[in-house]
Amino acid sequence: MADTAKDPGEPRLDGRTVLAVFAHPDDESLACGGTLARLADAGVRVVLLCASRGEAGSISDPTLVPDGDLGAVRTRELTAAAAILGVRDVLVLDHPDGDLRWDDVPELHADIVGAIQHYRPDAVVTFDADGLYWHLDHVGVHERTLTAVRSFGIAAPPLYFVTMLKGMMREIMKAAHAKGGATPDSGLWGITPDAFGDSAKPPTLAIDVRRWVPRKLAALRCHQTQMGGRDHPMAWIDEDDARRWLGVEYFRRADVGGDAAIVLEHLGERYATRDA
Repeated sequence: MADTAKDPGEPRLDGRTVLAVFAHPDDESLACGGTLARLADAGVRVVLLCASRGEAGSISDPTLVPDGDLGAVRTRELTAAAAILGVRDVLVLDHPDGDLRWDDVPELHADIVGAIQHYRPDAVVTFDADGLYWHLDHVGVHERTLTAVRSFGIAAPPLYFVTMLKGMMREIMKAAHAKGGATPDSGLWGITPDAFGDSAKPPTLAIDVRRWVPRKLAALRCHQTQMGGRDHPMAWIDEDDARRWLGVEYFRRADVGGDAAIVLEHLGERYATRDA
């Protein structure tokens, strides 16, 4: 873990809590693992709510799931990744992977509301409306989280949508191919790299996580059922390339709630003011 207590330039956020709400094990690491690790090192209590066990996902190597219970394996992978990132609390729900936008809508809404009531977070993080790459489960979690936060009215915590810049995943694929893996025409879980960030709304906040990229990569690689295999770029990309393409994580602040105390802004800067 980075020793931020000895870094006078790193803000301390002791006593704050951030709730991150995602759909599947591995979403947390890919979407904003660097930010979660940086928050944890700054003294924040990071709570991760995962809506499903990811039982409908792909399997890079069948020997990783000898009993066929992918959900159980992915839950263990998530626990390992969360430990690396410094996540203090992991809540794994059992809503149906693949149907998060349509099934258990009231129940998932209630679960998110309950987590907000219990942990009283200073900020909530989830997907933007595009779900990073138009994954309907991600879109559903965005909708449920937005509705849950809005239900608190002016007492709602600040809500941040994590997003990606278009073209970033294509560059990661190129970097992995240059190292000998991830063929130029391969995708990620059958998804074209250009789907990531396609038509996403512009971010409002950029957080530098270059110092935390090694932990982000290590957390991603805990999700072996999803990130393993020769054609997956996370198995090949090195830390230098990862810092270049994953070293900044992007967020858009939602227009909900009152004038609650800011949290993520202490770590980042307005995206509009960044140099091109």
